[in-house]
Amino acid sequence: MKKIILIALQLSITSFAFSQDLLTKKTGEDIKAKVLEVTQDEVKYKKYDSQSGPTYSIKKSDLILVRYQDGTKDIFNENVNEKTNNSDDEMVKQGRIDANSYYKGKNSGASWTGASTVLFSPLIGAIPAIICSSNEPSDENLNYKSKELMKNEAYSSSYKEQAHKIKKRKIWTSFGIGSGAWLLLLVLLGSSGG
Repeated sequence: MKKIILIALQLSITSFAFSQDLLTKKTGEDIKAKVLEVTQDEVKYKKYDSQSGPTYSIKKSDLILVRYQDGTKDIFNENVNEKTNNSDDEMVKQGRIDANSYYKGKNSGASWTGASTVLFSPLIGAIPAIICSSNEPSDENLNYKSKELMKNEAYSSSYKEQAHKIKKRKIWTSFGIGSGAWLLLLVLLGSSGG
C-alpha cells in the first residue's frame, strides 16, 4: 500500500512540474508561462499565473531555451546574433569588473552582524547574517559609475549579482571574525575565572 501511495505522489509531482511552459532567459531568469506562438524572431506567451491577462513577447535572442509542459524543448542558437551576444558578454564582464571596483558594501549589515556575534553568540549573530546576506544591495548603495551603463540589462544584472556576492562575503567574513572574537572572549573569561 505504501508503494502505491509513493508512486501516486511521485506521478502527481511530476505532472505538476510539467504543467507549465518555462522560458529561460540568458540572464538565468525563468518565466513560468503558456507559450502561444514562436515566430522567426520572438516568443509570444501569457504569464502562467495570469493566462487571462495580456499577451507578452520576448526576443528569441534574449532566450536560451523554452521547456514545454510536455517535456520537449526549443533551444535557441546563440550564433543568430553573434555580434549582440559578444556585446552582451562584454557588458557582463564589465559589470563584474566595475562592481569589484566601485561597490564597497556600504550599509551591508556586516558591522551589525559582527557586533551581535561578539556581544551575544554566533547563534544569535547568524540571524542578522542570514537576513542581511539574503537581501540584494539597495540601488542607492550600489555606487555604480554610470547611469547609462546601468540601463544595459546585461551590465546591470551582472553588476548587481557581483555586488550581492561581495555583500555576502563581507557579512559572512564579519560573522566569522565575530565568532572567533566571541570564542576568544570565552576562553579569556574562563581562564581568568579559575
